[in-house]
Amino acid sequence: MKKPKFTSSNIIFIIVMALLIIPQTRQPIQIFLQKGLAMISPSEISADKREILESYENWKLVDSKGNQFDFKQAEGKVVFINFWATWCPPCIAEMPSIDNLYADYKDQVVFLLVSNEKSKTITDFKSKNDYNFEFYQSVTNTPKQFQTSSIPQTYLIDKSGAIVMDKSGAANWNSDSVRQLLVDLLASE
Repeated sequence: MKKPKFTSSNIIFIIVMALLIIPQTRQPIQIFLQKGLAMISPSEISADKREILESYENWKLVDSKGNQFDFKQAEGKVVFINFWATWCPPCIAEMPSIDNLYADYKDQVVFLLVSNEKSKTITDFKSKNDYNFEFYQSVTNTPKQFQTSSIPQTYLIDKSGAIVMDKSGAANWNSDSVRQLLVDLLASE
């Protein structure tokens, strides 16, 4: 009976599998892999398949400073909504692109980065990574059209309430195509 040969690819595979089993190395490896996927720009929903928000009513949020935000305030504006968590590797992978987009469009677009984690957990995460975006927590139930069981889940909504992007998973939100879409949405009446 022959002894199995250990090629370099087999050894690398065994090392990667071992690192994924160890809790301390699992998340950094997952984030690294997700960053590769997050280089892909999300795609726009064709105009004939866009869903229109049923209502801007009855969704209340609170920001990191305890300020109330009524989703009704976003009506007639371009809105970027992202559901995320600090423990989620795809969320962490796409966060730098969201923060860069936020830096350039925060005065023109309503950014709602929503998490159900404790405020201190999110504040520590933001501080550690030097992010500038504001985060929110839902005070009331999320509207039916935004209820999801997966994160990250991101929506881009135009001024008329049409959902022009609906992306589950990590993406590059700072891509040229997303920026051009924002410019077009902001210019439209």
